[in-house]
Amino acid sequence: MKPNRKSLVELFLTFPSFAWLFLFFLIPTLMIFALAFKPNDFYGGVGEGWTLATFRSLNTTSFFTIMWRTIWLSALTTFICCALALPMGYYLARASSRIRHFLLLLTILPFWSSFIVRIFAWKSLLHPEGLLKHLLVDLNLVSESTVLLYNTGAVLLVMVYSFLPFAILPIYAAASKFNFQLFEAALDLGLHRFKAFFRIFIPGIQAGLITAILMVFIPSLGSYVIPDVVGGPNSEMIGNKIVQKTFVDRNLPQASALSALLTLAVLIPMAIITWLQRRLQKKAFIRRGK
Repeated sequence: MKPNRKSLVELFLTFPSFAWLFLFFLIPTLMIFALAFKPNDFYGGVGEGWTLATFRSLNTTSFFTIMWRTIWLSALTTFICCALALPMGYYLARASSRIRHFLLLLTILPFWSSFIVRIFAWKSLLHPEGLLKHLLVDLNLVSESTVLLYNTGAVLLVMVYSFLPFAILPIYAAASKFNFQLFEAALDLGLHRFKAFFRIFIPGIQAGLITAILMVFIPSLGSYVIPDVVGGPNSEMIGNKIVQKTFVDRNLPQASALSALLTLAVLIPMAIITWLQRRLQKKAFIRRGK
């Protein structure tokens, strides 16, 4: 069967995107996976042959500790960002045009400055002599000996600050298309506003919520600047380990193995979420058919 004109036009329009992904995503990813099975050269290069020794060398307690810290910090960051973004998205969708535009401006305002500058600004705020520490001490919320910097709490705080806009924007985009008459109908039928928010509003913006989860969780897994600047020795994440293996230890196969595991940690949740989303859509289609 010959392809029709519409199919050829669609193929022509999508070819640049597929070519870009193939050249700058698929090929580099396959190269990283291939290097993970190569031995390390004594001079910091890549040796000849193939081996599983690189992955065996990662079978240590310290590695599993860093991997677990990366996963739970990323998951907690995603949960907090989505918990804050849901009421924000709801309010933005129902606010007046002037207030909505102002709040959206405040949401994207941090992107007008450098990411590194913002992280170092937080480092100054959390410093023992910083403004935030003095304010909390004056309010008797913390003591003089309390350390706000170089710990896991500081990393979590800055990660939530950095990735919160990535949760607000997709949730707001989905909420702006939500039919709030369904929400009002639930209230008229006696459902409490709080319950209606969870039973009507959140399922109605499911696609935006899933997008927000992916948009926050994926970059959180690969974070290394935030733990490096505001974290301490016990706040190291897998991204910091990859940088160390690449530029300090000059162990490219081990850095590639860590990157491959990080890639799988990103792709597996995406595959699971995509499968769940298709299953929910299929169930909804079957219900509508009945």
